[in-house]
Amino acid sequence: MTQERSIIVEEVFADHEHFEADELVARLSVAKGSRRASRATVYRTLGQLVDSGLLRKVARPNDREVYEHDYGYPQHDHLICKDCGELIEFQNDKISAIVEKFAAEIGFRIQDHRLEVYGLCANCSRPKKNRNRKLDRI
Repeated sequence: MTQERSIIVEEVFADHEHFEADELVARLSVAKGSRRASRATVYRTLGQLVDSGLLRKVARPNDREVYEHDYGYPQHDHLICKDCGELIEFQNDKISAIVEKFAAEIGFRIQDHRLEVYGLCANCSRPKKNRNRKLDRI
């Protein structure tokens, strides 16, 4: 565990917000003194944290991925807006029960499950307010 990796881990687990790798790089690049870490080390360390089960990648529109804490955080699923990229976490025991029941019926042993539902959030699906004023038509 190098000092750079330690700094990255501290920053990642300082709060539970979703974050992009470049956002983490930016936060660490503005840090003063010994709180800095290189871009390459950030990307390698994030990969190791995912491989170890401490972080999880969540795909977003436009091939953007965000990271979230996985270890010690309750199982949850995501609604992802394809327009603005908003990420909404939710838990639903009925969905989990359906998945578990179906898996049991076919003899499948679940180790983990992830549900990502893509669509439009309430704000993006709202009709645009384009009221043409008389002067706009000229």
